[in-house]
Amino acid sequence: MACTANLPVISSPNPNPNLKASASLSQSSFSAKLHFSSQFCSLSPSPLSLRCNENLLRRRLGGHTSSVSPTFEVVTSAKPDPLKIMISGPPASGKGTQCELITKKYDLVHIAAGDLLRAEIASGSENGRRAKEFMEKGKLVPNEIVVMMVKDRLLQPDSQEKGWLLDGYPRSQSQAAALKGLGFEPDLFILLEVSEETLVERVVGRRLDPVTGRIYHLKYSPPENEEIAARLTQRFDDTEEKVKLRLRTHHQNVEAVLSIYEDITVKVNGDVSKEEVFAQIESALEKLIKQKKATAGPVAI
Repeated sequence: MACTANLPVISSPNPNPNLKASASLSQSSFSAKLHFSSQFCSLSPSPLSLRCNENLLRRRLGGHTSSVSPTFEVVTSAKPDPLKIMISGPPASGKGTQCELITKKYDLVHIAAGDLLRAEIASGSENGRRAKEFMEKGKLVPNEIVVMMVKDRLLQPDSQEKGWLLDGYPRSQSQAAALKGLGFEPDLFILLEVSEETLVERVVGRRLDPVTGRIYHLKYSPPENEEIAARLTQRFDDTEEKVKLRLRTHHQNVEAVLSIYEDITVKVNGDVSKEEVFAQIESALEKLIKQKKATAGPVAI
């Protein structure tokens, strides 16, 4: 703990190593920043007050009997605001893998709109009930319902305390504007960029094991044996034609969202290995954390 003390000038021929002071002399007094062991002071049950053993301090300063009436100001480091991150990427960009790596290292609350929607419906909440009505009619869930779900999740204590990673949302300018209107703005918008050729190859080669639910890839992550290979299925929209259509939609949506988050967007090359992709993301996040700590600075309590 660091304490600031205003003390009379005391000459001490044998400075005690337990006491380090950086002082600016002015006539008969100086203002010093002291770092001292628990022998000098003890905290009361409240962390906002400090007691100092004046007699012991006087002896440590050279045995002087002059009156010492120090005034202490307890200084502590302010806790930086938690991270608020958004991440976006086209289908098969590896976004899910990167979300796992980010949340594991930085302990953020991972929020995916799709998962949130399913959870709200399963819980029978008001938002979930309203969303289910639209889905049962084969209609898209209105933006205002999804935005309210996201808002409620972002306001939960764990999100406020630990920070959050909003996965694949917002997907349109109207959704981004709605979140901004509610007071939710990210520190960073991470955009995974992958070439169309790579994305098509990743999607077309994907296969699902209906028994275990595991996702395989015929080239990059083939099944372990012939038995598993024989039962693998392909999603109806995992074709070159369908994926190119989804990519066009994604690019249109991203361009609209970037108009709001342009100044805080970090574009990441997603054509490389997952480790190399994460290294780029990690570098951006570490820089952000450093900036937050510098902005927080010390505070007196």
